[in-house]
Amino acid sequence: MNVKDALARARSAAKQLRVLPLSARNDALEAIAVALEDAKARVLTANREDLAAATQLSPAMLDRLKLDEARYASILTSVREVKAQQDPLGAARELGRGRAGFRVQKRRIPLGVIAIVYEARPNVTAECAALTIKSGNAVVLRGGKEALRSNREIAEAVRAGIHAAGLLEDAVVFIDDTDRSAVIELLGSSGAVDLLIPRGGAALMSLVDEHARVPVIRHGEGICHVYVDEAADPKMAIDIAFNAKVHRPGVCNAMETLLVHERRLTDVLVPLGARLAQAGVELRADPAALQALTGAGITAQAARPEDFDTEFLGLTLAIATMQTLESALEHVEGHGTHHTAAIVTDDQKAADRFLDQVDASCVLWNASTRFNDGGELGLGAEMGISTSKMHAYGPMSALELTTEKLVVLGRGEIRT
Repeated sequence: MNVKDALARARSAAKQLRVLPLSARNDALEAIAVALEDAKARVLTANREDLAAATQLSPAMLDRLKLDEARYASILTSVREVKAQQDPLGAARELGRGRAGFRVQKRRIPLGVIAIVYEARPNVTAECAALTIKSGNAVVLRGGKEALRSNREIAEAVRAGIHAAGLLEDAVVFIDDTDRSAVIELLGSSGAVDLLIPRGGAALMSLVDEHARVPVIRHGEGICHVYVDEAADPKMAIDIAFNAKVHRPGVCNAMETLLVHERRLTDVLVPLGARLAQAGVELRADPAALQALTGAGITAQAARPEDFDTEFLGLTLAIATMQTLESALEHVEGHGTHHTAAIVTDDQKAADRFLDQVDASCVLWNASTRFNDGGELGLGAEMGISTSKMHAYGPMSALELTTEKLVVLGRGEIRT
């Protein structure tokens, strides 16, 4: 299906969706979950074919692409979690009365047609479909070529579930054209796309910057930081930093830069470095950290300036030594991507300052960066993690796919 036809079909479906009661939207979500359960064998077979064909992908991208029984079960759980959420639509917020005495409200409404461009994450196909239906929007999905077989099977199952619920299946439209020109056309479809969400790295964001003629909320690079403060508990700091780097290194909320206070090089960085090296992490450290690591017999190399501005998406870690909390704040400000940053400390004043001053979509105190995730935060599935500030910042759930319109309730008032 070409882009123009996909957008036209989605627009027609959006007209139906925006007036559906919550019960009908929830019935559709349950039907989608059932259809996905029925399609599991087909989806997992397609995913194995995608993995076999992905000979040029990095280990991190292969991990993003891979579906197994547990990850597929998580997709079904996400769909049903979205179903169980409160209705994001229709709530009226009283603003008071206008000068002439009429009532003024704001009411929640859908955005309309949402397009999403994403890479090797087939779970996105199902989870974004669930979120858009819950919020009364239609969605046009354009996944990457590396997940084409998986995405097709998931999209077909989702559309079958929508049809079984008696709705227009074009509430979810999948574009299987993986050529770059399809993305450029979506970006230029002013008037046909109400919001485009790009999920990807620097290359995709450059394409967005060059060609976007529609509203965009960026879900860009995740150069995420963990700062081990002078007052950190050593064991906690080691466990948090290890988890943030190693748990799933190829995802956007994995730690890419570790900041360590100079007084914690011996009791935190050295044992942490040994554990990271044993897990296969390549350590790239500034002079003080490098001396501490190599002096303890841990393999590491000197960090280059560009390492602190790199989203590795793999088992590589940049390490910088901090003299003060202020230097840590300055480093995050200069090298972060407004995604995620964590502080490990027992000093509440230091924590409060970090939480207040760091400009990121999610800041954490004594917790892993891996928790910047819609499901983990109790928000259900997510469209992605917004690194923009307009309209949404952080994980975008169903509520972030709505806006408010003004409603005036009068009794014959006229303006004089």
